[in-house]
Amino acid sequence: MTKALPGEVHTIKVDVDRWRSGLPDNAWPEGFATETKVWRRDVFDVAESWRLGEASALQLTSAVLAWGHGITGYGRTRAAHVLNQDPDGVRLSASLKALRHESPSEADLVDAYKQFFAGPNHLDRLGPAFFTKILYFAGYRRGAGGVQPLILDRIVAGRLPDKAGTANRYSWGWFPNTWLDYLRWAAKQATRPEYGGEPDHVEMDLFNGVRAAY
Repeated sequence: MTKALPGEVHTIKVDVDRWRSGLPDNAWPEGFATETKVWRRDVFDVAESWRLGEASALQLTSAVLAWGHGITGYGRTRAAHVLNQDPDGVRLSASLKALRHESPSEADLVDAYKQFFAGPNHLDRLGPAFFTKILYFAGYRRGAGGVQPLILDRIVAGRLPDKAGTANRYSWGWFPNTWLDYLRWAAKQATRPEYGGEPDHVEMDLFNGVRAAY
């Protein structure tokens, strides 16, 4: 049985030993990426452990950054720079606090975005393309429908239509309300039969270039 989510077309390769050796102590989630090929469900498993208090915000962030960078040569170094600013995960925990709720509201999502974007817990070199990945895994509630946190990077932004807001005008540095406009648009798209009520299927189709126009 495949671990792939609807719309997910491939796994991400992660060199566990290399990543573990370059991150702060206790930053790597136990048992994560042991098979080197990581699906989104594997990262969601870490997120669920975080919500239950069985994994730290630092461990969740490590899993997300490893998935996001994969085997990119500079990925581990960049992740280490980010995590070494918060080796105990205090700032990450504060930024993600509201996303532990069973049903994070739009206000919760925007507040978390603001914390990472320019709030007191902002971490240097952790921009929207990567912190929206953290918000996605921490706050997405599969099967709940409606507005859900989604990844926004330059590829996704470049394929968004004008009706999704102004995100397609920029390749980085999207403001909180720009992200929210995209989330609301994706929630509407997700009501189409092919998406089964899951906004992240919309995001994956955008990233994969499955549909060029909406």
